Amino acid sequence: MTSNDPAERPVHALLTDGTTVRIRSAEAGDHDAVQRLYEEMSPENLRRRFFSVGHASARQAADRCCAPAEPGRQALLAEAAGRIIAVAEYETVEPGSADIGLAVADGHHHQGLGTLLLEHLVSAARHAGITVFTADALAENREVLTVFADLGLRVTRRYEGPELHCTIPLDQDETYLSAVEARGSTADVASLEPLLRPASVAVVGVGRKPGSVGRAILRNLRTGGFTRQVFAVNPHGSSFMGVHAHPSVGSLPQVPDLAVLAVPAAAVPDAAEECGKSGVRALVVVSAGLDAAQAQSLLSSCRAYGMRLVGPNCLGIANTDRVLSLDATFAAHHPRPGSAGVAVQSGGVGIALLDGLARLGIGVSSFVSLGDKYDVSGNDLLQWWECDNATDLALLHLESFGNPRAFSRTARRVTRRLPVLTVDAGRTSEGRRAAASHTAAAATRTMTRQALFTQAGITATRTIDELLATAALFHAQPLPAGDRVVIVTNAGGAGVLAADACAEAGLNLPELPSAVMDDLRAVLPEGAAPGNPVDASAAVTEEQLSACVDRLMGYGGVDAVLVVLVPTAVAAATGDVLVRSLTRSPARRDHTLAAVSLGQDVSVTLLPTSDDGAVPSYADPQSAARALSLAVARSRWLARPAGHVPALDGIETEAARALVETFLASRPEGGWLEPRDCAALLACYGIPQLPWAWAESEDDAVLAAERLKGPDGLSVLKAHWPGLLHKSDQRALHLDLRGDSQVRAAYRDFETRFAGLLTGVIVQPLADRGTELFAGVVQDEVFGPLVLFGLGGTATEVLADQAARLAPLTDLDVHDLITAPRCAPLLFGQGGNGPVDLDGLEQLLLRLSRMACDLPQLAEADFNPVLATPGAITTIDVRVRLLPRTPHDPYLRRLR
Repeated sequence: MTSNDPAERPVHALLTDGTTVRIRSAEAGDHDAVQRLYEEMSPENLRRRFFSVGHASARQAADRCCAPAEPGRQALLAEAAGRIIAVAEYETVEPGSADIGLAVADGHHHQGLGTLLLEHLVSAARHAGITVFTADALAENREVLTVFADLGLRVTRRYEGPELHCTIPLDQDETYLSAVEARGSTADVASLEPLLRPASVAVVGVGRKPGSVGRAILRNLRTGGFTRQVFAVNPHGSSFMGVHAHPSVGSLPQVPDLAVLAVPAAAVPDAAEECGKSGVRALVVVSAGLDAAQAQSLLSSCRAYGMRLVGPNCLGIANTDRVLSLDATFAAHHPRPGSAGVAVQSGGVGIALLDGLARLGIGVSSFVSLGDKYDVSGNDLLQWWECDNATDLALLHLESFGNPRAFSRTARRVTRRLPVLTVDAGRTSEGRRAAASHTAAAATRTMTRQALFTQAGITATRTIDELLATAALFHAQPLPAGDRVVIVTNAGGAGVLAADACAEAGLNLPELPSAVMDDLRAVLPEGAAPGNPVDASAAVTEEQLSACVDRLMGYGGVDAVLVVLVPTAVAAATGDVLVRSLTRSPARRDHTLAAVSLGQDVSVTLLPTSDDGAVPSYADPQSAARALSLAVARSRWLARPAGHVPALDGIETEAARALVETFLASRPEGGWLEPRDCAALLACYGIPQLPWAWAESEDDAVLAAERLKGPDGLSVLKAHWPGLLHKSDQRALHLDLRGDSQVRAAYRDFETRFAGLLTGVIVQPLADRGTELFAGVVQDEVFGPLVLFGLGGTATEVLADQAARLAPLTDLDVHDLITAPRCAPLLFGQGGNGPVDLDGLEQLLLRLSRMACDLPQLAEADFNPVLATPGAITTIDVRVRLLPRTPHDPYLRRLR
C-alpha cells in the first residue's frame, strides 16, 4: 500500500448527505470496537452478513478484520463521531483475485457509506495488483447487491442455491469513473448546503471598533437583508448593530449552520474547536497569518467534526438568492444579484470582479473567496453551480490546484452546461519559454495549466479586463457558429484597425458575395463601400445602420457582426445613438452581435435591447476581437464529441512495473535508465525503435555495425554515460560511418575525449530521411503526466515548436497534439513528400500516455528524434528518468 492509501494514512470523505467519515486501515486495537459493531447489528443485518446469526460469527469477523497485516489481505474501517460504523475487507483467494466482505452499522444505511468504502477498497486492491473481486451474498439481500451494481463496475452473477456469487473486474474505465464522479458530486453539493444556504449564521469576533473585520461582516449581513437568524459572538460586548452578543458559540440559543471566524490567528484553533463541539456545520475563516501548527489544528477540527471550511485569509462568501440574501463578506458594497458564480483566491481580484459584474449588470449568484483554500476549492464550487438553478456563467481565479485531474473531469462535465472562465494567472517570460531539448525543461507550469484549461473546455483569459469583456459577450449573446466575422463601421480607418484585431485573434473576414454587397448598397448612404469591412460612411443614419446589420444577420455566410463606430458631426445621429440603434431588433438574438464604440469611457458595457437582452460594447477593437475569438473557441469545443481513451493491444504493464521496481531497488534515489532498460521499457508498450546494439569495446562496436548497417552500409555511434542530455552539444555522436576503420576511429575518439565518463556506445544503422519529431512526457507532482509533442532534432531547442496535453490522452487529444505545432503541415504532406504515418504517430503518443499513467515513477521520458516517414514512425533516441514516487489515485473520493 502507498502513503496515498488509507492503509497507510487515514483520510476523510463525504457521504451522500454531506456528512464526513474517516476511513482508515484496521488495526489490532480495533478488535473490540469491530466486534461491537457486529454485535449491535439487528439479527436480520447479521444474517445477511454471515448467512446465520450469532456472536461467534461476530467474534470471528473481528478476529479476521483486525489480524496483523499481511500481503493479500486488507480491511478498511469507516468512523464517525469516534465510532466504527462500517467495515470493508478483501482477502486474496488466488493470484489477482480477492474475496470481499462489507458490513454497515444499523442506522447508517442509504448514506452511500458502503459504496464509498468499496471505492477505497477497490483503489487499494488495484495498487496491490488485484484485478478481480468476488463476493457471496444471499440472493434476497437486495441492499448489498445494489451496492455492488451501483459501483459502476461490471458485475457477473451466478446463483448457487439461496446464495449469489458475484464476480467484479476492477477495471477503472470511463463507466466506473463517471459513477464515482456522480456520487462525489451529490455528496459535495450536500456538504455545501450549510455553507451557502445556512439557516443561521454566527459572526465570531465582532470587534468593538467600527472598522473591525468582524463588525463589517455583521453589518453586511444585517444591511444586505439576510433573511435568517444572525448571531454575534464577543465575550466583552452586549450588543452590536441591534444584534445581541453572546460570549461564546457554546452559549448561543441555537447551533448555527455557519460560523464566520474573524478572530486573531492565535485564537482560530480554539474557536474552530468550540464550533465543532457545538455542532456548527461550516466555517468561513477570514483571519490571516496562521502558522503551520494553527493551520493544522484548524483543519483537524474541521475534519473531526465534519465542518466544511472556506479560507483562511479570505474576503468571505455571498449568496444573492432572494430567499436568503447572504452577504458574509467585508467588501465595501453588497454584491449585485445575478447569474455569475465567482470563486477567487485573491480578495483583491474578488472585489474587482464583483465591481465589474455589477457595472455590467450581470451580477453574481454566489461568491466565494477561497483564500488559502484549505478545504473548499474551485472543484466544489463548479459542482454547486452546476445544479443550483441560478448560475449560467462561472468565473474562477485560481492560483493553485489541489487535485487538477479531478478538477479537469469536473470541469469537462460542467463546461458542457455553462461557460467556465478563468484568468491564467502567473504567466511570466520564463513560463512562456520552452527553450530546452529535454522534456522536463520544456514543460513549464504555464504550459501545463494551459493544457488543463484546453482539455477541460475552460475559457482562459489573460487579464481581469479580458475576463469581464468575455463574460459580457457570453452572458449577452449566443455563441457564433463559426469564425466568420463581418465588420461594419462608419469610419474606414477604424474598420482597418478592427480588421487587424480580428485577424490577429484568429478570426476569418470572408469576402462578401456581389449580391450581398448590392443588397447593402440599397440601404446605405451614397458613397458607402460594402466590402468587409463594410464602410457605411460617416453619413450613415441609425435607420440605415440598423437595416445594414439586419441584412448581414440574415446572410448565411456570416457567424458574427462587429459594428465599429466613432463619433462624428456629419451624420444626423451621434455615435451614441448609432450604438443604441443596434439594440432595437429582437430578431438579432439568434446571431452574435458586438459593438466597438471608440472613445467609450469604460472598457466594456452592456447595452440593453428591446427584448430584455443586451449587446456588448467595447472601447477598442482588440477587446472585442479577443472576446469573439474565445466565443468561437467555446463553440467549437461544445461541437466536439467528448473523446475516449482508445484500448491498446500488446501492453505489458506488470512487466514494466517490475522493471521499474528492479531499477529503483538498486538505485533508491532514482536516475536515468541505461539504454538496455529503456529499450525493454518501450518494448513493454509496443513503441517502435530503430535497431541498435550496445558495445563496450572497439571490437564489439565493429561487429555490431556490420550486423546492423543499412542498405547504404552506413552506421552511427553514440557515446553514453548516465545523465548525458545533449549528445550534439558534447559531440558525443558520429554519423555516416562506413567500414571497420571508421567505426574503430569513432570508438577510439569517444574513449579519448570521454575517459572516465564513457560507460558504453550505442551502435545503430543510419536512419532513413524523414521528419524529425520530438515526443516526451514529464510527471508533474500536482498535475500528473504531461505529454509533449513537436519538432525534434537539434531544432527542438531553437524553435521550441511544441504542444502539450495532460494524460491520459483521448483520441481527440492526440489529434490536437499532432495538429497544434507549427510543423504540422509537414506531417500532412506539405512540401511534396506525402503525409507521414499518422496512424503510427497516434499510436506512439497513446502508448507514451499509457506508459506515463501506468508508471508514476516515470519522472521524464524523452524521445528525440522520432523519425516520421510515410511508411513508419521510429524512435531513434530515448532517455527515461525514474524517481521513487508512490502511486496516487487522483479520482479516489477524499477531502484534502
